[in-house]
Amino acid sequence: MGGPYPLYAYRVFENLNGWEFVGLLLIALLIFGEKLPKVIGDGLRMLRNLRAMATNATGDLSRELGTDISLEDLNPKTFVRKHLLSEDDEAALRRPIQSLYEDVRADAKQVRDSIDLNDPVAPPQQPSALTRSSYDDAT
Repeated sequence: MGGPYPLYAYRVFENLNGWEFVGLLLIALLIFGEKLPKVIGDGLRMLRNLRAMATNATGDLSRELGTDISLEDLNPKTFVRKHLLSEDDEAALRRPIQSLYEDVRADAKQVRDSIDLNDPVAPPQQPSALTRSSYDDAT
């Protein structure tokens, strides 16, 4: 989806199906009644103002820092990675984790390849009556 906002902004109701959305609308109608259109308008106006404030803040930060900053860069981890670390520093930080990930992935592939999923597995054996013990046997 193209548009003026990042992709995550379009995923607000991604995990709601049609019936759940209709249910939410009915609950909103019951709660707010005739004031619902005004409440929706006020909510949309507030969202527009928040987006404008965030855009202005990123513009101010971009001007002050002398670099291009997007809204996603306001996350501290992303900001440090993108603006303070060089590519070599980032690669040096990722190298141990990447090698560990590759080792685990190779081991998992080895285990998966060694297991034949078509081979029937024997059911676990029940312990016999002779091996069972009870609290009474200890006394």
